Amino acid sequence: MSRGVLPGDRLDGRHALVTGAGRGIGRAAALALAELGAAVTLTARSADELRSVAAEVKSAGGRARVRPADVRDEEAVEELVRATEGDAPLSVLVNAAGLNRPGASERYPVEDWDLLMDVNVRGTFLACRAFGRRLRERGAGGRIVNVSSQMGTVGYPGRAAYCASKHAVNGLTRALAVEWAPFGIAVNAVAPTFVRTPLTEPMLADPAFAAEVERRLPAGEVGEVEDVTGAIAFLASDRARLVTGHILAVDGGWTAW
Repeated sequence: MSRGVLPGDRLDGRHALVTGAGRGIGRAAALALAELGAAVTLTARSADELRSVAAEVKSAGGRARVRPADVRDEEAVEELVRATEGDAPLSVLVNAAGLNRPGASERYPVEDWDLLMDVNVRGTFLACRAFGRRLRERGAGGRIVNVSSQMGTVGYPGRAAYCASKHAVNGLTRALAVEWAPFGIAVNAVAPTFVRTPLTEPMLADPAFAAEVERRLPAGEVGEVEDVTGAIAFLASDRARLVTGHILAVDGGWTAW
């Protein structure tokens, strides 16, 4: 079994929808959930990337479907969840779609601010809402895992928009957890530190930036996507039956300072 998943987190018989599944943490989450026995439906805007991930899942003996969609589009998200639910009843949602565009606040383009809020916050809300509605209509419980960030707890220079969006994701997670707990729907989030993904590699390629990140990490090293998938698998599993409204830091101690 690969690093980042635990034998007790089996998800046999579950159907998981993973947004942002074409790369980075979303891709790793889809592979991990499939390894644990879940059927996975992969969504993102890039069909080519999704097909590549689906091929990886199937080559490892898992089950995967591809449904491209833009999480910012309300109608597209509603149709995505409706169609995915039609394939097999959903029980898990992982919201990994997200992006970051750093920049000094005094010169930060409003267009970039709007884009981050649309993808990171609006997209997460739309997917949660559509998923939660379907489960409530069926009278079924389920689990939502939102991918937040350590920046949802602290601030960082040049990341005002990203920090604001991830603080919003944390608030959304807690509010939905309280609202939907009576219906058996648990809502949690994982909050990673900097991990090596296509999103962060350009930043970490700067030696000065990489050194500053490592200086701020008590654990002393940047994470890998597999360091996050164990937390996602746990929160998606029955082992987390009584966990909801929780933001699970996978941050090497960054927020413990």
